[in-house]
Amino acid sequence: MFAARMFRKRRDARGAGREGLNPGRSRHSAALPVLGLVVALAACTGTLDKHANAPALYWPTPPETPRFAFDAVLRSPSDIVENNEANRFRRLVAGDADPQPAFEKPFGVAARRGRIYVTDTVTRSVAVFDVPRRRFFRLGLRAPGTLLKPVGIALDGKMHVYVADVSARKVSVYDGLGLFLREIGNAADLERPTGVAVENSGERVYVVDRGSNESLSHRVVAYDGTGRKLFVIGTRGSAEGEFNVPVQAAVAPDGTLYVLDSGNFRIQAFDRDGRFLRAWGKAGSGFGDFARPRGIAVDGEGNVYVTDAAFGNFQIFNPAGQLLLPVGKHGDSDKPGRYALPGGIAVDETGRVYVVDQYFRKVEVIRRLSEEEGEHIAHAHR
Repeated sequence: MFAARMFRKRRDARGAGREGLNPGRSRHSAALPVLGLVVALAACTGTLDKHANAPALYWPTPPETPRFAFDAVLRSPSDIVENNEANRFRRLVAGDADPQPAFEKPFGVAARRGRIYVTDTVTRSVAVFDVPRRRFFRLGLRAPGTLLKPVGIALDGKMHVYVADVSARKVSVYDGLGLFLREIGNAADLERPTGVAVENSGERVYVVDRGSNESLSHRVVAYDGTGRKLFVIGTRGSAEGEFNVPVQAAVAPDGTLYVLDSGNFRIQAFDRDGRFLRAWGKAGSGFGDFARPRGIAVDGEGNVYVTDAAFGNFQIFNPAGQLLLPVGKHGDSDKPGRYALPGGIAVDETGRVYVVDQYFRKVEVIRRLSEEEGEHIAHAHR
C-alpha cells in the first residue's frame, strides 16, 4: 500500500518533478513487462504499442524512487494488434494511410480484465479495446441501447458496462461484449446525468446528476441493481453533502462513494447509504488543490485519482485526502505524460491507470511499478 508522506516543499501543481512517496508495493505489477500492456488476469496476453521512440518516463523522477511509468497510448484499433517494425515498413511501402482514429471526442474510460471502454460523444458510442483478443468494437450504435451522448462509464465485477447518457437522461447497461441489458433512471429522475459509479457486486448504482446551471438538482441519485430508485444525495449548495456541478463519481473497495464536486473544488465521500463522511480540496494552484477537476477513479487500495484540465495532470490522494503524488503536466504538444485536456480516468485491477485526453484524442496507460522495480530504476540513476 502507498505509505503517505508530506512533500518536502509546496510547489505549483502544474509541475511534476521530484515529489515522492515512501515505497509502496503493487501485488500485480511486478511480473508485467515495461514494454507493453500484458493482461495477466485475463488468462491470455495482449500487447499495446509504446509511443514511438518515447524515452522512459517515470513519476516521481529518478533518482527518487518512481512509483509509476508511462506504458502505452491508445488512439486507433491498430494499437492493440501486433504492430512491429516489419508491419510498419510494409504499411509504408504499400502507401497505407494512418490508422483510423478510435474516437473523435473521448471522455469517460473504464478498464478491467484487459478490456478498455472509452465513451465518445461525437460518434455516440463506446469504443472497446479488447486487448487479450486483439479486437476492437463499439457498443451503443444499435437499438435497443442506442446512445445519444455517452459521458460517464463504469464496470461492475460481472463486466457489465454502465454508460451515463446525458442527452437520453438515463444510464444504459450492457454486458461486456456490448449486448444491451437494461436501463437505469429516466427523464423524470435525471436532468443531466454525466457520471455513474457502481459497486463491484452491481447491487448499488450511483448516477451523478449535474443539473443545469440554473437548477438546484445538483445531486447523486442511488438505484439498486435492477434500476429501482433508492434515495437522493444532496442538492445544490456548498455545505457538507451539497454539490455545485458534480460531474463524476467512483466507488472504493470498501463501499465508500467519492463524488467529484467540481464547482466546489472538492472531493466528497459518503457511505453506501448516502451519509456524508468527509471532504477535501479547495480552489488553487498548489499541490492538492483543484482548478478544473474533471475525472475521478479509485484503485484497489482505496486511493483516489483526480484529473485536472487546468494543471494538465492527475493527482493521487489517499482515502483521507492526503496528497500522495501528481502525475503528468500540461503540454501543447502531444507527448507521453503531457495532457492538454484530460478528462476521464480509470484504474484497473493490475494498478494501471488510464487517462483520457480529449484534445489529443488519446488514452494514455500509466503502469504502477512494484517496489523492486522502482528501487532498481532509482539505483540506476544514482
